[in-house]
Amino acid sequence: MFVDLANISVKAGDGGNGAVTFHREKYVANGGPDGGDGGKGGNIVFVADPNLSTLADFRYKRKYAAQNGENGGKKRCTGKSGADTVIRVPLGTLVKEQQTGRILADLSDEQPVVIAKGGRGGWGNTHFSSATRQIPRFSKAGTPGEQLDLQLELKLLADVGLLGYPNVGKSTLISVVSEAKPKIANYHFTTLTPVLGVVRVDEECSFVMADIPGVIEGASSGVGLGHAFLRHVERCRLLVHMVDVSASEGRDPIADFETINHELEAFSAELKKRPQIVVANKIDMASDEQLSAFRDYIQQQGLPYFEIAAAIAHGTTELVQYIAARLQELPPVRTYEAQPAPEPDFSKDNRTFTIDKLDDGVFEVKADWLLPIMNNTNPNDYESLQYFQRVLIKSGIIDALKRAGVKEGDTVTIYDFEFDYVD
Repeated sequence: MFVDLANISVKAGDGGNGAVTFHREKYVANGGPDGGDGGKGGNIVFVADPNLSTLADFRYKRKYAAQNGENGGKKRCTGKSGADTVIRVPLGTLVKEQQTGRILADLSDEQPVVIAKGGRGGWGNTHFSSATRQIPRFSKAGTPGEQLDLQLELKLLADVGLLGYPNVGKSTLISVVSEAKPKIANYHFTTLTPVLGVVRVDEECSFVMADIPGVIEGASSGVGLGHAFLRHVERCRLLVHMVDVSASEGRDPIADFETINHELEAFSAELKKRPQIVVANKIDMASDEQLSAFRDYIQQQGLPYFEIAAAIAHGTTELVQYIAARLQELPPVRTYEAQPAPEPDFSKDNRTFTIDKLDDGVFEVKADWLLPIMNNTNPNDYESLQYFQRVLIKSGIIDALKRAGVKEGDTVTIYDFEFDYVD
């Protein structure tokens, strides 16, 4: 079963909690704190697998979670980090946020991509020891791992996309010029899924051709199968538009050509501008008048034009050679850049947080919405710290700390971020 859309939920592992322990050893007085840090939570990692061709597996399993980090131990032992969860998808899969449609990753190669980061381990009480606080009886909890609702969308990686009405000979052409074996029969919608074929021109030159099924009038708005498969045309560098010039099914070839291009434009204005080659198929069944009329029309459009009879491989060699030469002039297959998250409004009332007084002079702030900001905050960069400070002010955290009794020189901890309060 070919599935090219799937919705899943992922949850990275939570960080382990820091430990509160003290060194106990015979003949050693006042050993002091020795609580270890919690382990890091596992990440959710996506990897493109060239052996996969569909998202069908995600119809049966929709929730994925990584392992949590273990808690810290005594003798300053750090907890074990949680194992990553690796999710394998076909090449060409886009990973998006369900709610916003924001692109998180384009898996067009086999490079692993971390989509959800595991939580960081909490600090053990060893970190809170100082000259004035020699027996800290508190530690920090690990941060939660990121949790996301994702949409996976497969856009096939192909150099050339075959377009045209059903039964115009697209499957026949791809079976003749490549090793692909699509189903071929004399009725509509024989091809129900996109078919990829590698076309080898010579020992050093080849390209990938995709037969895109089901594009008919109204495809861009959901008629036929085109609404499901037009997305696979978006990556193609070159479009080969096939037309039944013999009008064997009673349709006008020129009207067919205009209708398909209209559907491309309605689906994506960018597709209308994609380089296109027009191929008149079934010339062995067409009259001279039909050929002449269609040829004149396409030449007026200024598009490259070929006449073939795919069933007997007539004219296909010249077509393939032209496609290969044209591809040399075009940019590589399109890839999509990950889109940055929009900057949130920190002045909103729903930015909830809690403040706890852990010990004399130590205040802990908890606010899950701060975690993504902290992940992108560089403590060694002045501007980054200034931005983080503005967030604390706008969200009301600084005012809340003052109401809780914080004084200059007190310690403020926010997960694994710690600073001395300065009024």
